[in-house]
Amino acid sequence: MASRSIWTGSITFGLVNIPVKLFVAVREKNLQFHMLHDQDHVRLQRKMVCPKDGKEVHNEHVVKGYEISPGQYVVVKESELEAAAPRKSKTIEIEDFVALDEIDPVYFDRPYYIVPQEQGAKAYRLLVESMEKSKKVGIARFVMRAKEYLCALRPQDGALILETMHFNDEVIPVDKVDGVPHKSKVDDRELKMASQLIDSLTTKFKPEKYHDTYREAVQELIEKKAEGEELVTQPEVTEKKGRATNLMAALEASLATAKSAAGKNGSSRSNGHPHHVATAARSTRRRKSA
Repeated sequence: MASRSIWTGSITFGLVNIPVKLFVAVREKNLQFHMLHDQDHVRLQRKMVCPKDGKEVHNEHVVKGYEISPGQYVVVKESELEAAAPRKSKTIEIEDFVALDEIDPVYFDRPYYIVPQEQGAKAYRLLVESMEKSKKVGIARFVMRAKEYLCALRPQDGALILETMHFNDEVIPVDKVDGVPHKSKVDDRELKMASQLIDSLTTKFKPEKYHDTYREAVQELIEKKAEGEELVTQPEVTEKKGRATNLMAALEASLATAKSAAGKNGSSRSNGHPHHVATAARSTRRRKSA
């Protein structure tokens, strides 16, 4: 299914103007369920009901209210919201260029592909290649669906990706989170062994290896039920959890397991188990050192 652009406009930096289109980069595969009546399986309807008189309220009598204190609201009209909305613009205006590693990933929200319109192809390529060479990303603002977004433009595989971003006052600093053990001391031997364990489990990131196992299981369940297959509920399996009374012992046991797995046939890594990942990683390091 071909994608359709969701926004058209232009990128500007300095006096350069590049006509572009915006396409979604991610389609989340969430399972959607409808609420049905358990007696006849007819889809239920939601109605707006005033709890004061118990009567249904139609859309023409619904207004927006912002709660300023419990039970106290400020009513805001649609015309007032429209007046406060950002000025409609068809421009992604790059304000600054920064290094990508200076941006904490917590600021990123949602990715989109930016594609040039026909007349902007040359300028688009110039921007992509210059950003690749400088290893910089552009910080910009743009308006989409009456909302202003902060965003980052970064090159990837010859194209530009636009990532919408959270504003600074939306991000909770880690020092505001209770319970983070910043001042806990770490034993040097434990640190060395933990680093070895991480190294033994290190491999290249392959996103196709990871699956939403819950969604796949529910889809399989739905398909079987749709075909009239009788389902038997599986008994719950209680996993035996090892009790790590000593951190050093747990690290030693984990590292020994990883090393043992590394000695097995590397062809078994396809099942995605971390120990099989470790096998390939260690084999790669041996080849490089040879």
